[in-house]
Amino acid sequence: MAAKETIGIVGAGRMGQAMTRHLIRHGYAVLAQDIEPKAADAARALGAAVAATPAEVGRSCAFVIVAVGYDSEAEAVILGKDGLLETMKAGSIIGVSSTCTPEHVKMLAEKAHARGVEVLDAPICRGQRAADDGTMLTLCGGKPEVFQRGEPVYRTFSKDIVLLGDVGAGQVGKAMNNFLLWVNGIALIEAGRLSEANGMDLVKLREALLISSGASDALKNWENVSFLWALKDMQIVARMADQAGLSMPIAGAIKELVKDGRRIKTTNPPDWTGRGGKPKH
Repeated sequence: MAAKETIGIVGAGRMGQAMTRHLIRHGYAVLAQDIEPKAADAARALGAAVAATPAEVGRSCAFVIVAVGYDSEAEAVILGKDGLLETMKAGSIIGVSSTCTPEHVKMLAEKAHARGVEVLDAPICRGQRAADDGTMLTLCGGKPEVFQRGEPVYRTFSKDIVLLGDVGAGQVGKAMNNFLLWVNGIALIEAGRLSEANGMDLVKLREALLISSGASDALKNWENVSFLWALKDMQIVARMADQAGLSMPIAGAIKELVKDGRRIKTTNPPDWTGRGGKPKH
């Protein structure tokens, strides 16, 4: 396979490593950076070159994916000292694949645009198994020409890619997707407990529900529902609701319930699959 351009990855953790592997498999070179030495070493083992700072990545790459965990981390690696914008050339693109608040990614895009760099708002969905399989969903916000530039890069690890609107729309889509996921996840804990109390075989019940109106992706992939990022997701939803002046009592309840959801899922979850129900990752 002919070598393609070098793609930067800032944040070579669990998801960043999966991206790195698929990009390399599709003929791209990868320059990765992470503050954690183990993550950097893992990226190197996959065949990526490793940089010491985001600025070093930006100096060498015209397309960089940011895959860190939080708003503050995305801001630091893009705008901070030794950040991407210190060195990225005009015409370059930053794909923000962190899960951020919509207003935060809009702010990052404005700062980048002032330097001649465009942002593709590109959070990813479907979790770790899809990352490993290369079947993620990428929800995008940005200019059509920026999306067109980024689509073949994201296609290496995404089965589906959707442009939802301008910068910020990708993050809104991701927030709504995850809100609905955690509604279903909490409901499955409660429904499982109630079913067990009434002597039901959860495995048989699950088989029936998956062909009925009670079906959900959370029920289908119950073992992969970890609640790891659930509180962060619901905090984003709550902030969006406050900014919009909307009363969202269900979202407020789910925000509190996911705190126990993570503990329950890692200790004694309802065994919908007959294999224990604890997350595999």
